Amino acid sequence: MKYIQSKSPNLKAIEIAVLTLIWMSIFSIPFFQNRLYGLVDWSNVLVEWVRMFSFLVIFVINAYYFVPKLLFQKKYLPYVGYAFLLILVVIGISILLQHFLLPVEPLAMPPMDLGPGMPPMELGSKMPAPMGFRTPHLQEQKSLLMIFTDNLIISILVVGAGTTIKMLSQWLYEEKRRMDVEKEQLKTELALLRHQVSPHFFMNTLNNIHAMIDINVETAKDAIIRLSTLMRYLLYDTAQGHTSLKKEVEFIESYITLMQLRFSKKVTITVDLPERIPDIQIPPMMYISFLENAFKHGVSYQFESFVAFKLEINENILNCTIRNSKHKSKENQDKSYSGIGLTNIRKSLELLFKDDYLLVIKENDKEFEVQLKIPFYENKMLSH
Repeated sequence: MKYIQSKSPNLKAIEIAVLTLIWMSIFSIPFFQNRLYGLVDWSNVLVEWVRMFSFLVIFVINAYYFVPKLLFQKKYLPYVGYAFLLILVVIGISILLQHFLLPVEPLAMPPMDLGPGMPPMELGSKMPAPMGFRTPHLQEQKSLLMIFTDNLIISILVVGAGTTIKMLSQWLYEEKRRMDVEKEQLKTELALLRHQVSPHFFMNTLNNIHAMIDINVETAKDAIIRLSTLMRYLLYDTAQGHTSLKKEVEFIESYITLMQLRFSKKVTITVDLPERIPDIQIPPMMYISFLENAFKHGVSYQFESFVAFKLEINENILNCTIRNSKHKSKENQDKSYSGIGLTNIRKSLELLFKDDYLLVIKENDKEFEVQLKIPFYENKMLSH
C-alpha cells in the first residue's frame, strides 16, 4: 500500500551473479577433496576441473541458447534432440581429455611408519609387511562405460537444473514486465479519468463567473484570479500524479469559494477541516467529483439547501464526508449520480487503492451523503 517509487531490480544481473557464485563453489570442491597430508594432487584436480567444465558448457549452452530459442518457442522435439546431442558431444570430448591429455599419476605418499624397531616402508615397496598389517586398498579404475554413464546421468541433471532455473528466471522477468505494464496502464487510465473531470469542472466554474459579471464586476475579477489559481494547480501541482494534502485542501477551499459566490443565502455551505494538515502525498482531485455532484444535485434555487464538506484524520485514515440536501423536485436527477460519474470514481479508486479503501453512499428523502476513507502514511504517498 505504500507508494514508493523504487527502481526495479535487474533480474538478469542477479541471475548471472547467483549462477557465477554457484559454479565457483562447485569448481572449488576438487581442490579441497584432493588435499592429503598437506599436498594437493593437482593432476586429479585438473581432471575434475575438465569434467566440471564440460558440465558448465552443457549448462550454459542449454540454459542460454536451447531453452530460449527452442523450448520457449515450443519446439519441444528439436530441443530434446539438440540437448541430447550436446550432452553426447561434450562428455565424449571431456572423457578424451581426461584419459589422454591429462593422465592420472599416483600421488606421492610419505613413508609409512610400521611401528617401533621397523624401518619406514615406502608405498609400493616389495618389503613384506609385518604380521597383521594390511596395505591400504587402492580404488580400482572405473571402466569407460561406467565413466560415460556417470557423466551422462550428471549431464541430464545439469540440463534439468539449467532448464528449471531459466524457466523460473523467465517467469520472474515476465511478472516484472507485467507489473511495469500495469503501472504504465494505471498512469494512462488515471490521466484519462482526470481529463474527464477537468472539462466538467471548468465548464461549471466559467458559468459561475459569467453569472457574476453582470452582478458584481470586482467579485468576477476575484473569481477569475481564483480560477487561474485552480488552473495552475491542475497544470503543475498534479503533473507528477500526486500532490500534497495541503494543496488539495487549498484547491477544495478555492473551489467551494467560487461555488459559494453563485448561490444565495438560502444555500448553507460549511467546510470543516482539521487544524493540522499532515505532510502526506495523495492522488490529486480526490474529492472534486463528489463536490461537483453535491452542488449539482443538492442545491435548489427554490428551497433552502446545504452542502457540507468535512475532512477528518483518525490515526492513519483520511476520512472525508460530503453531505448535501435532497429535494423531491430533483429526486429523478439524483439517480444520475450512480451513472457514469460514479462508475469513473470507483474505477479511479480501484486503480489507486485496489481494495484498501471504503466508499459508502447513503441517502434518504432529505439528505445525500458520501463517505470516503483512505489510508495514509506521513511523508509517503498514498497508493500501491
